[in-house]
Amino acid sequence: MEFAELIKTPRVDGVVLHRPFMPTVEGTLCLTGHHLILSSRQDNTEELWLLHSNIDSIEKRFVGSLGTIIVKCKDLRVIQLDIPGMEECLNIANSIEALSTLDILSLMYPFFYRPMFEVIEDGWKSFLPLDAFKDLETMTDEWRLSEVNKDFSVCPSYPPLVAVPKDIDDDTLRKVASFRHGGRFPVLSYYHKKNGMVMMRSGQPLTGTNGRRCKEDEKLINATLRPGKRGYIIDTRTINVAQQAKARGGGIESEANYPQWRRIHKAVERSNVLQESLIKLVEACNDQSHSMDRWLSKLEASNWQTHVKEILTTACLAAQCIDREGASVLVHGTEGADSTLQVTSLAQIILDPACRTIRGFQSLVEREWLQAGHPFQQRCAQSAYSNSKPRQEAPVFLLFLDCVWQILRQFPCSFEFSESFLVLVFEHSYASQFGTFLGNSTAERAKLSLPEKTVSLWSWVNRPQELERLTNPLYEANSLVIWPSVAPQSLLLWEGVFLRWNRSSKCLDEAYEEMVHIIEYNKELQNKVNSLRRQLAQLETEDPLLQTP
Repeated sequence: MEFAELIKTPRVDGVVLHRPFMPTVEGTLCLTGHHLILSSRQDNTEELWLLHSNIDSIEKRFVGSLGTIIVKCKDLRVIQLDIPGMEECLNIANSIEALSTLDILSLMYPFFYRPMFEVIEDGWKSFLPLDAFKDLETMTDEWRLSEVNKDFSVCPSYPPLVAVPKDIDDDTLRKVASFRHGGRFPVLSYYHKKNGMVMMRSGQPLTGTNGRRCKEDEKLINATLRPGKRGYIIDTRTINVAQQAKARGGGIESEANYPQWRRIHKAVERSNVLQESLIKLVEACNDQSHSMDRWLSKLEASNWQTHVKEILTTACLAAQCIDREGASVLVHGTEGADSTLQVTSLAQIILDPACRTIRGFQSLVEREWLQAGHPFQQRCAQSAYSNSKPRQEAPVFLLFLDCVWQILRQFPCSFEFSESFLVLVFEHSYASQFGTFLGNSTAERAKLSLPEKTVSLWSWVNRPQELERLTNPLYEANSLVIWPSVAPQSLLLWEGVFLRWNRSSKCLDEAYEEMVHIIEYNKELQNKVNSLRRQLAQLETEDPLLQTP
């Protein structure tokens, strides 16, 4: 298919662009296969380059011969284009709708993008399972890397290499995979260096109504327990939902077959509920007309903050079991690719200081989201403005990033990255020139040859000038476990995402610059103090009479 077939009017002059808190721009609107571009001959005017894949929905309005297109983006931006001529406006609108809803992956922009920067480090090779396992080997010899899934036949959503207990062979893994939802058998998610406890993740057991049993599954997860120790199974479904799953072939680990494991149910909402919640939240944030009571009522009705609290609470429980109880943990919901990953990745943010660094967080996203089979292509196909009925869309990853921001806000000195880094990752998960978040699994990315044909987001992020922009100036390495408060009054609306386009950031930008200035000045003073101390010590050694009493 040629993009030209979908572009009826490639260029229109005299188009006026309206954007929040920015001056109105008049210029020429151009449509390409991947971008909506508005350029102006005015001096010092910022051009608009908008990826079609970032467009969630559009609205058309007409007043006489003047047409207006309201473009609503997946990054929650809303822009307005005033286009002279009804026919031109209709043609542009129809082309945008067609180009923004293309779902053929090989036609996406990452396959056509050529970087204008020097690729110093290939992000596709930065966080391979083999490298992560080498780090694990320095701490323990109780695990091995299995190639049982090297052709993706055992579990289509797992990577080719997975870490499993050393004493469990590949034949056992195949049997366990047939007993777990989607073939997602229990694999290592995190090893806690402090006490040797582990966190695993999987899909639900397929016990069904007959109470089917799998001794190989019991053997696998028991292999992670220390002698005389119990483990915890954290199920992210309510007990009722988990019991009802039996009728559809799913189920829970029975106490009779898993006597060394205590099952805890912590309800984390399913994806369809989360999508509805995001839509309501964004609608509340964009409604400028209501009173305080109405605003608070709409915010509460969205239930977004409740979801944040649920996930953080469950992650804290998992971290507590590992660090304070000295117990190993298995986390799963139904599929094990949504709420499970929210919990395991947040627990690592709490427990592991490495995950709070820029590279460590990239590694976490790779291991616990991309390689672990979170279906990004399905979940991020639509954002909060889409008019079409949600299919499998859900802001599962955005909710995780929101939870990370909540912890960052409570521990502002413990994270190497700033809020800007989290916002950037959110934006690229929905629409990007990079191939990192394309596809639903490692298998799909391999089939599309993404590492060979596209550039990784991490290749761009890990350049020195970009790292400098995304680094938190308050960062001081903290090797401790950090315990966030999940009290309702401790959890705030993430204004940096949800109110970003609704109010000017001028005051916040100025405050940030002043903070950076104060930190730099403080470092200068500290260096002067250290220099003077060294000089004083030198003088004291040269002249004993100067020695301080």
